[in-house]
Amino acid sequence: MIFIVLGLAVILAVVAYNMYQENQYRKQVREQFGHADKDALLASKTSHVRDSGKGMFLKKAKPQDEAMRNLEAQDEVFAAKAKLAQPAAVQTDVELAVEDDFGDEPVEHTVVGLNNEITTQSAEKPAAAPAVTPTAAPAAGQPLVSLAELAQVELPWFDPRFDYMAYIALNEAQEMHALPRLSNRHRYQIIGCTMDDRFQAAEPIPGVYYQGFVVGLQAVSRNGLASGEDLEYFNAQVDTFAQLIGGKVRHTDLDAFTEVAQALDEFCVRVDQTIAIHLVSRSNVSGTELHSAVESVGFQLGEDGLFHFADNNGNVIFSISTLDNSPFTAALLSHQNYRGFSMLFDIPYVPAGEKTFDRFMDLAVKLSGQLSLDLVNDKMEEVSTQWLKDVRSYVLARQEEMLKVGIKPGSKQARRLFS
Repeated sequence: MIFIVLGLAVILAVVAYNMYQENQYRKQVREQFGHADKDALLASKTSHVRDSGKGMFLKKAKPQDEAMRNLEAQDEVFAAKAKLAQPAAVQTDVELAVEDDFGDEPVEHTVVGLNNEITTQSAEKPAAAPAVTPTAAPAAGQPLVSLAELAQVELPWFDPRFDYMAYIALNEAQEMHALPRLSNRHRYQIIGCTMDDRFQAAEPIPGVYYQGFVVGLQAVSRNGLASGEDLEYFNAQVDTFAQLIGGKVRHTDLDAFTEVAQALDEFCVRVDQTIAIHLVSRSNVSGTELHSAVESVGFQLGEDGLFHFADNNGNVIFSISTLDNSPFTAALLSHQNYRGFSMLFDIPYVPAGEKTFDRFMDLAVKLSGQLSLDLVNDKMEEVSTQWLKDVRSYVLARQEEMLKVGIKPGSKQARRLFS
């Protein structure tokens, strides 16, 4: 009887310890993405880019951006947490449901070795990798590269916090004849490991043989968080692709990944905001005069019907829209009058720092003077110096939150996450 009691006590202690460990992990994830402070600036008017509302923070629907390939270096905290999402058991027996849904995907030509050395090929006309004669598998049924090795390589195309990963190891070297369609709703990337142990964006090039693939689906974006059904569908499509090319598959643990991705998505909803300052005429301003003025300070009319201001690297940091969100066109600007326009500051897309916001305000003040326009808020009230100081503080606080979790505003990583 004593032994039974002692055995039950040991079991209860193990269960309690496991529950404690799980709660600690959840607490760490939530704290990492936790709110730094309450929104101090007109919190009742705060809305988000994913919303359709229009308040002091104007949220505009954005066209889909091309998936950004290269990411900023991962911070150690999240790298450690990402390792908690260990790949699930190897899956070799999968249902074969062939879907001829193939399409071309744009690729870049960054090459990474197994030791994480990085080289970049020309994006204009990528040089094909040297043809490699496929070698026989080391043993029957044994992959050319281990799934464990594939899972451990850090690739600049992916961020394990919001890219759901799968790994495919081939038993025989394979050319890629077509790129598979792995998701209909979310962006994904396929990175191939060539026979010389280098990683590059996979593409159908004759004579280039692969021994494995790393596949990642972007599960967090301005479209929201990918659902469990979306991730399971992705897994099924990866399994089918692996079956077709004779490979073994390993998936990232779904529950562990979702835990981190959900916290990151909640964080993104909070900081993903666009500041709008309106420049309004007391009568009207001609489209020709407006067009000339905004171009004189550096804005260019884009195909999306907005004027854009780019930094020295060509990245858009500020935009100008009509007051009613209708598109600007060269034809309309040549003969139409406008009441004014809105200047937009997309917080995640703009490099952090006081200088950037000051530059935004300098442009607004300059255009206001050139076109005799008033700076107003959504209530058409002239903005005060204190209001501008509060907006400035609010912007810097949101960008500081991003920096604390290792997402640099204006970086390729941020532009991909908030696309």
